[in-house]
Amino acid sequence: MSFQIAERVKRLPPYLFAELEKIINEKKKQGADLISLSIGDPDLPPPPFILEALREESSNPKNHNYSFSQGEPFFREAVAEWYKKRFKVDLDPKSEVVALIGSKEGIANFSRAFVNPGDRVLVPDPAYPVYAVGSVMLSEGVPVAMPLLEENGFKPDLDSLNLEGVKMIFLNYPNNPTSSIVSKEELRAIVDLAKEKNLIVCYDNAYSEITFDGYKAPSILEIDGAKDVAIEFHSCSKTFNMTGDRIGFAVGNSELIGGLAKVKSQIDSGPPVYVQKVAARALEMYVNGEPPEYIKWVNGIYAERRDVLLKGLETVGFKAERPLATFYIWAKCGGESIKVASKLLEVDVVVTPGVGFGKYGEGYLRFSITQPKERIEEACRRIERILA
Repeated sequence: MSFQIAERVKRLPPYLFAELEKIINEKKKQGADLISLSIGDPDLPPPPFILEALREESSNPKNHNYSFSQGEPFFREAVAEWYKKRFKVDLDPKSEVVALIGSKEGIANFSRAFVNPGDRVLVPDPAYPVYAVGSVMLSEGVPVAMPLLEENGFKPDLDSLNLEGVKMIFLNYPNNPTSSIVSKEELRAIVDLAKEKNLIVCYDNAYSEITFDGYKAPSILEIDGAKDVAIEFHSCSKTFNMTGDRIGFAVGNSELIGGLAKVKSQIDSGPPVYVQKVAARALEMYVNGEPPEYIKWVNGIYAERRDVLLKGLETVGFKAERPLATFYIWAKCGGESIKVASKLLEVDVVVTPGVGFGKYGEGYLRFSITQPKERIEEACRRIERILA
């Protein structure tokens, strides 16, 4: 027998991180002492109050029934309260908040709600591949590359965008993979443009809580009028080191939230109730907009690792800005990114070639600092040895 996969799936490129996982697993089978600075999965555990809450809530039999596809009311209320404390943004938990099984799920499903076959969608390049592939292409839309260039601070040049036939735009700051940040003034220009051109703005704010040196990332919803055009995606994955627990949320324009919730009602029954209870308790740990001490401690560790890696990369001639957010370093490698990444594999250091994030990522490597400082120091020694 022979079965033909759907044409829309045939058109999909390989998923970058799935390919990296294959390489990592094969290297491990060979017994290599692998140092992976590629996939952004935090190595630090969730805070103790999360682990304690998970034990408590998961042991309650009542927390194992179906949830609602939009999420439990108490969770949506906790999200709204968190936005009020953290960003001073008012949200209606009934119509402007939806729970997600991780923000990746929400980003993918959102296009199913609003993108028709042939609709053009502006997608950053370089960018998290799910915007163009898992979201737009799987909805039979047309992803249109929006270059993020070093000379523009890895931010879109709004004056040069061709908006003819464009329905939607994806943005992500603090940015993956470049670690660049955006000001409220720049967000205001984006909101104004979206209102003028009737564009939907999909704003991925997953890294807002991973910040250093006094920087505090904004929400696009802090901008007047943003709720007319924008939906913002967030997650507990990076903030609380809960990547495997799959809990996130989308907030913003009620019509956009309603469309996403309608799609989800046909697909899932929301995140597990006990995970929502844990996430709600985690969000409640913020006081006067400030994160709990554990998050500050984690960010301090990331900042130390960042400085160690930057020093090592400078030694071999890689050029990188000192990031104020995310746990990534975006380094200009002086060659074809796949070739340089393959060279580093010879000394069992795994990094992500920039071209995997798009055409305009060529010439760069993305390094993740989700390894202990000692392993990053060892990775730097290996990189210096192979590139010397």
